[in-house]
Amino acid sequence: MKIEVWSDFVCPFCYIGKRRLEEALAGFSHKDQVEVEYKSFELDQNAPLNSGKTIDEALASKYGMTIEQAKEANAGIGQQAKSVGLNFRFDEMKPTNTFDAHRLAKFAKTQGKEDDITENLLYAYFTDNKNLGDHHILADLAEASGLERKEALEVLGDKTAYASEVRNDEGIAQQYGISGVPYFVINQKYAISGAQRAETFAGALKKVWEEENPAPELQDLTEGSGNDAFCADGSCAVPKNKE
Repeated sequence: MKIEVWSDFVCPFCYIGKRRLEEALAGFSHKDQVEVEYKSFELDQNAPLNSGKTIDEALASKYGMTIEQAKEANAGIGQQAKSVGLNFRFDEMKPTNTFDAHRLAKFAKTQGKEDDITENLLYAYFTDNKNLGDHHILADLAEASGLERKEALEVLGDKTAYASEVRNDEGIAQQYGISGVPYFVINQKYAISGAQRAETFAGALKKVWEEENPAPELQDLTEGSGNDAFCADGSCAVPKNKE
């Protein structure tokens, strides 16, 4: 089973959804046969590297609400984050452009470090309040994820490096009609939108597995009236004609 996850590193529900999916996978009996792949999605491709705004100011400006309304909305999201063991520090978050972070994640994927960099980028933004538009901070996170810092800086310094991979993910998202994240696609046939409850993910995993791996239907070739010797439920039956 393959799960493709479209998400952005500055999307709070993407981090929450990631945790809920992980919880569902932890209790899934076929988890060793599930591959999770992360896909790039930018909430705002035109976002500046340094807006000079707080996350509350940025949210208020984008959605036409007051600062107090933005703070209240973020507080609610923070409570959801706590329910899955995450600590979101909205007061110090630094809104930025995530294109380079996505390019770095694509490089990390080629090195087998996609899971590590994805988790580290999300944690860096929401809990450590790092600026994901800063190449030196991104290089620090790359090194912490098991990548070579020098190579990471070289990738980040070349604006074309892994840019097509990011744009390709975003192009597929458009084809699917994905307008918001997180968005989960299972086996390119089933979709789950948003940071659903772990129970929802668990139910989806079970349903897809059963549909894609149906139990074999056996043709019964037993002859006679069912007097064969057999054992079931802790007891054994003896055929009448053999007593």
